[in-house]
Amino acid sequence: MRTLLVIPAFEEEDSLADVLTEVKRELPSLDILVIDDGSTDHTAAVARKAGALVCSLPFNLGVGGALRTGFRYAMLNGYDSCVQLDADGQHLPSEVPVLLAGLNQGADLVIGNRFGDGVSTYTVGVARGVAMSFLRLLVRVASGEKIQDTTSGFRAFGPRSLKLLSSGISVEYMGDTVEALLLVLRAGLIVEEVPTGMRQRSAGRPSQRSFRLVYRYLCAVLVIFASVGRPVQTTGD
Repeated sequence: MRTLLVIPAFEEEDSLADVLTEVKRELPSLDILVIDDGSTDHTAAVARKAGALVCSLPFNLGVGGALRTGFRYAMLNGYDSCVQLDADGQHLPSEVPVLLAGLNQGADLVIGNRFGDGVSTYTVGVARGVAMSFLRLLVRVASGEKIQDTTSGFRAFGPRSLKLLSSGISVEYMGDTVEALLLVLRAGLIVEEVPTGMRQRSAGRPSQRSFRLVYRYLCAVLVIFASVGRPVQTTGD
């Protein structure tokens, strides 16, 4: 499959150069598209200097909006699949082939599971851990599927999920993770999880803090409840 690596980036000038250097070393055959999500720093300039394709949004849409932009670019330019990778250095580009292998084995969406190997060193705070557990339960109730890492931002999308999400993903809340997952599940597509690593952020600041984090998780809960009564989207296949 022809694959596009999509990197949403907001105010990531300090970490992005190292991420792109690592990506090019580990994945020399993949095209890279950085979605500059309304940054006010030099994120776009850093990406261009590193040789990546860059799409600069006029203002910050959030990761959901940035991803939808990337997916639409992929569809318009003949890509069969996309990989979502964060710009903060937490994901390991060397593990992208593991996600792509899942697509090649028939999955429509492959999630990099931060907790899936039984020995993961990735830890979260108590409040965030409780919220993630609650979302995991709600996703199972809403879809009937047991997904361990519902909020992972390290994912690979095959042709059918790419087509679905290029128009269906929300630009708000946690559309890039929870709602996208529910859209794929409710369309009857195949979702798989594979164990992946997770590093500490190399630079910059996390996008979710304190009250904003709580707000986003509450909105995600509303999205889940709203999705239960929403007509199921299909890929047209």
